[in-house]
Amino acid sequence: MNATGYAADPALVRGVAIMAPLLAVAVAARLRGPAERDIAAAILATAWNLLALTGVNLLAGATGWWRFAAEGAVVHGLPVDLLLGWALLWGAVPALATARTARPVPLPATAAVLVWLDLAFMPLAAPVVALGGDWLTGEAVAVAAGLVPGLLLARWTAAGARLRARASMQVVLAAGLGLVLPVALTGVWRQPEWALGLLAQVLAVPLLLGVAAVREFAAAGGGTPLPYDPPERLVTGGPYAYVRNPMQVSMTAGYLVLAPFEPVFLAAAAVAFTYGAGLAAWHEGEQLTGRFGAEWEEYRRRVRPWLPRPRPARMPGPGAAVYVSAVCGQCSQVGAWIRRRSPAGLRVLAAETRSGTRRITYEAADGRTAEGVAALAHALVHIHLGWALVGWALLLPGVTRFAQLCADAFGAGPRAAGAGEALKAGEALKAGEMPGAGRAQREPHGAPETVPEAGPDGVFQTGARGYAAPDVQAGPGRGGSTATSGGPAPHIRR
Repeated sequence: MNATGYAADPALVRGVAIMAPLLAVAVAARLRGPAERDIAAAILATAWNLLALTGVNLLAGATGWWRFAAEGAVVHGLPVDLLLGWALLWGAVPALATARTARPVPLPATAAVLVWLDLAFMPLAAPVVALGGDWLTGEAVAVAAGLVPGLLLARWTAAGARLRARASMQVVLAAGLGLVLPVALTGVWRQPEWALGLLAQVLAVPLLLGVAAVREFAAAGGGTPLPYDPPERLVTGGPYAYVRNPMQVSMTAGYLVLAPFEPVFLAAAAVAFTYGAGLAAWHEGEQLTGRFGAEWEEYRRRVRPWLPRPRPARMPGPGAAVYVSAVCGQCSQVGAWIRRRSPAGLRVLAAETRSGTRRITYEAADGRTAEGVAALAHALVHIHLGWALVGWALLLPGVTRFAQLCADAFGAGPRAAGAGEALKAGEALKAGEMPGAGRAQREPHGAPETVPEAGPDGVFQTGARGYAAPDVQAGPGRGGSTATSGGPAPHIRR
């Protein structure tokens, strides 16, 4: 029985639980006429709540907060209709209802209304939902894990704010809905420990590719993987210099790795590939052609959609640079190591020629910079796919900071070059005494020998063998590099 003392019809409870939120979504969409960002906000908020509420409801059954008594359309004891209705009520409904408003509705007020509706419905949902004595604790957990983060994600997406935060939350969503939840539902996690350890190591390779692609989308493109919240610029660097569809390759390869443990993942890989190679390729190809024109066509000509290149492709235009000390013994060895591997689209320059440089510094063509371990990680991406994976691993949140801490502890901390060292480096550059420095590297960046030319496989080679002297006529603060101080930012593609 419910709070009124009468037993409600289970079919009516389940029907209202799914139809009422669906009707609210339809009415809000009709009245508000949401823009693309509002649609993205509604999709992401619903997906976030679907993932979070699935976990909370599974936990509720184990803790006794509440349990479900339902038959049909039930997965692991959870009524699918109730779960979807709950996710829509907390996700799409507020995102669409507040779309295109002159003044945003205060988030606490929105949350309070939704919590009040939930507290009113839960006792009325008997006998489908049987509440335990501590059900309010479970409600609080659901609000903290699902409602509040979902509202924040929707608001940030609609406003185009907090790019890093919403991109990170999309990574969590993709991992949760595309990997963790399927693994949990299929029972793959019940394998022996040695098999799970091996599985985790193999899975790390495609997953690393996908995470690096999302990071590149946000950092260089200013957008996220969601089609309604795309990058502002065409992305051609990082993982996209190796393969056009790194996220789809990551998902498909991940499912293929899981397929020997559960055959259903083979079907999932086929679906992911079919969607990516068919509908997504056609739809996104048209969009990108319209937005970026010849630039997209040139990129598509150089980079394959599914089979990664062994070495990164190089788009025409200014490349990146890594500044390494030419007079520090340890540093110059690092620079020589990078140079010997003929990085594509990357120049190795003397750090002494860049004002204020105290660590190895990486500078992208669009002006983004990184120092220390992060700079080395970015430089590795220009060598080949194997070293790129190492670089992307070093760029994972927390890993960079820990690796930098270790490097500093072993003597690789920042170093200030004195006037004598800078003078010595300048004289060595003029005299051609830098390790491996030849005439081509002493030319200004615009000189013919430093202009990359494509080989038969479309890979651009710098032709440089040593440290390059920057053009002394270029602007300050960039080491005089005209190639990294001007021109449009490199554009991105998913």
